[in-house]
Amino acid sequence: MSGPKTAMVLAAGLGVRMRPLTNDKPKALVAVAGKPLIDHALDRLVEAGVETAVVNVHAFADQLEAHLAKRAHPRILISDERDGALETGGGLKKAIPLLGESPVWVCNIDTIWIEHGASALAAVANTFDPERMDVCLLVAPTSESVGFHNTADGANTGDLFRDGDGRVRFKATGESAPDLYVGFHITKLEVVADGPEGPFGLLPIWRPLAAQGRIFGVASPGLWMHVGTPTGLEAAERIYASVAGGGGVKAERV
Repeated sequence: MSGPKTAMVLAAGLGVRMRPLTNDKPKALVAVAGKPLIDHALDRLVEAGVETAVVNVHAFADQLEAHLAKRAHPRILISDERDGALETGGGLKKAIPLLGESPVWVCNIDTIWIEHGASALAAVANTFDPERMDVCLLVAPTSESVGFHNTADGANTGDLFRDGDGRVRFKATGESAPDLYVGFHITKLEVVADGPEGPFGLLPIWRPLAAQGRIFGVASPGLWMHVGTPTGLEAAERIYASVAGGGGVKAERV
């Protein structure tokens, strides 16, 4: 598989919405189907050819580092945010000295999925073209996702639109979008290198780049689960149990 050999794994969140499960451990160590969330993410990255993963740590950092020390692959480097979590953009910027200069994978630890055939990360890697794009997002239709941006009636509201070439436009206030970002992407590090000092998110950086046609999105067949709350965890466990039992799987409201 083509694609970056280095990844940034964003694992420094407090996991507030996952409480009480995160009262005594980081969200990255909450397990789904017997496997901690961070290992779901790292295993996907290894399948995609990643050799080195930089993991940022904050809450219960010692626990997370001890867990990661047990892994043989990929090679793990720690970006220490014990003094204060830096959010997605700030965390990525702080880690640049560990990540190098080439484009990298970036992923959240609270998205897991069941693929329907082809590798989703291969689809992103094979699409990423640094001449035409600064960021390439893994996206999914709201109809095939569970637990993302749920409204009061259980609907997934979506994040973005894609044109025929895959260029992304993020939705405006009041819009309902058909696709959503599912937490994995390839990016050039220049995107955050000039970002502000301290904590900042990626979306304010992405919006102007999308307006310039520099952000693309790739969808791949599968069922996508966001495990950000105890309810989301329960839904993911039901889905995995259905797969193990030979039942069909489909998106459900959570």
